[in-house]
Amino acid sequence: MQTRGYEQFSIEDLLVEVGASKGAFYHYFGSKQALLEAIVDRLVTNALVRVESVVNDASLSAIEKFRGYFHMIAEFKAEQRDFVLELMKVWYSDDNALVREKLRHEQILRVAPHIAAIIRQGVSEGTFAPADPDQMARVVLALILDTGDEAGELFVGRQTGTIDFETVRRRFDTYQTALERLLGVPPGELQLIDEGVLQLWFGAEPAASTNPRREN
Repeated sequence: MQTRGYEQFSIEDLLVEVGASKGAFYHYFGSKQALLEAIVDRLVTNALVRVESVVNDASLSAIEKFRGYFHMIAEFKAEQRDFVLELMKVWYSDDNALVREKLRHEQILRVAPHIAAIIRQGVSEGTFAPADPDQMARVVLALILDTGDEAGELFVGRQTGTIDFETVRRRFDTYQTALERLLGVPPGELQLIDEGVLQLWFGAEPAASTNPRREN
């Protein structure tokens, strides 16, 4: 996928590359789309294994865990930036809408216990507003997943020159403000997306576009 692109490589290409038979492939995957789903599922699993160390660190406050959780996921994506960029090209296509929605639901089920544990700690520490931790975790995750979806659109906008960097910054600031209000913490307390992450994904000047319109 990274070297040829999802649309360009065939199952036959893959089988030659890994030295497997067609029968072996279809024993595990019913289609090329099922392979894509499995790849994304594995990425999510690997990311969750990594962030468990933050959730289980008794020396961290709830605020520190919340920041660390999402900073670590950002680092994980940055380490595989080229592959993630290639994945984005197909992940947000209409053809994968059903797979995307299915995995979105599964992510909420798998990540919600982590977020709920952090929220429960924050409530006990008096830093988060009292709430039902399990339900609040689902609300927080829905907002964060929506942030991720918009991040894909913003990235494309930067590449085509229709969105400037300050617009990207303002969009993410709005999501952070919403999360802080949900959890009842002071403005600027969460700091979910730092400047380095913004520059890595959105800071490079896009190639010259035939459409000079800029979004304000």
